[in-house]
Amino acid sequence: MALQFGVFDHIEPIPGVPLDRIYRERLDQIEMLEEAGFYSYHLAEHHTPAVHSLAPSQNVFLAAAAQRTKTMRLGPCVYVLPLHHPVRLIEEICMLDNLSDGRMDIGVGRGGIIEAYFWGQEGDVEMNYARYLETLDVVKAGLGNDSLTYEGEFYNFDDLPMRLRPKQDPYPPLWYMRNVETSAVNGMHSIIVGNLGSFQANVERYFQLWDEHQGPGALNAQGEAPKIGLVNHLYLAETDAEAAKIAQPAWEQYKWNLAAPRRLEAERRGLTQFMGSEANPRPSNLPDREAQATQPAARRSGSAALEEHAAPGGGGFNVVAGSPDSIRQYMDDYLETGANYFVAGFQWGHLSHEDTMRSIELFVSEVMPHYA
Repeated sequence: MALQFGVFDHIEPIPGVPLDRIYRERLDQIEMLEEAGFYSYHLAEHHTPAVHSLAPSQNVFLAAAAQRTKTMRLGPCVYVLPLHHPVRLIEEICMLDNLSDGRMDIGVGRGGIIEAYFWGQEGDVEMNYARYLETLDVVKAGLGNDSLTYEGEFYNFDDLPMRLRPKQDPYPPLWYMRNVETSAVNGMHSIIVGNLGSFQANVERYFQLWDEHQGPGALNAQGEAPKIGLVNHLYLAETDAEAAKIAQPAWEQYKWNLAAPRRLEAERRGLTQFMGSEANPRPSNLPDREAQATQPAARRSGSAALEEHAAPGGGGFNVVAGSPDSIRQYMDDYLETGANYFVAGFQWGHLSHEDTMRSIELFVSEVMPHYA
């Protein structure tokens, strides 16, 4: 499969820029990315007290994006399933899939327990995970059938008619973020975060597990070959020095946006269960997020002006900033991993719309043609 390109986005606040303008400018970017041939736009879900997402309802923003695009796929990455009522989510997915003429993707995940706590749910990671699993079961059952019957711990439905149907059969493609084992075992496309140096081991593990659990050469439920990509926050300028000058402070702002507000709110309220090493616990018996490399990784960085991988406070995400030539060197390393999907983040921290558009233009004109 040829390399395909996607976009991962948070839609962060920008000092001095009103919310309505941020939305309009992001939709302008999406139109430009579609014209350049990007495959899909993936939008994260976060809620107050977090500040790094101005689109807590992904569905509202994606409905607007669906009317500004014709070919680019659109989807959450991810729906934080414990925070959603499954029937409402089923109905809205059906609406979006039809409004977009069958271009909807569905990313799923459990999210963090601190946001669940602020939503009035249990601050317990095992209960949160149980909610995730049950909501996913209900959503898949409701999207794939004309009626919904389900008996669970949190939800019960008895022959509930599913009046809306998705355009895609049996439902839009599923994506999972941050864990290749969960993705492959469940027949989902995979997007992970972290270090390019360990990415190759994750790519190998994903395709190996896909063959074991789905069958060699198997396609997903929608008839597509499996995709795996790593999120790469990018900034391009004419020179490495210019790229670093603009990107470095924006990256520091991005890391603050992701890490600080929820931590400060927990400290203000004395919520010690969400501080330090307990800030983001994982449920028991989950597979490891990182695959173990069977051989030393090739050189995976060092060519660009600014490169940080799995930086502290950055949610495990990475950043690469430099000239088009430096970004191409990074892309060459990326291709060597065997991945078939490249996921870019273009606007992050306090990068302006104008700087972001110039960066996208350089990537589209001087990088993408080398890998199409």
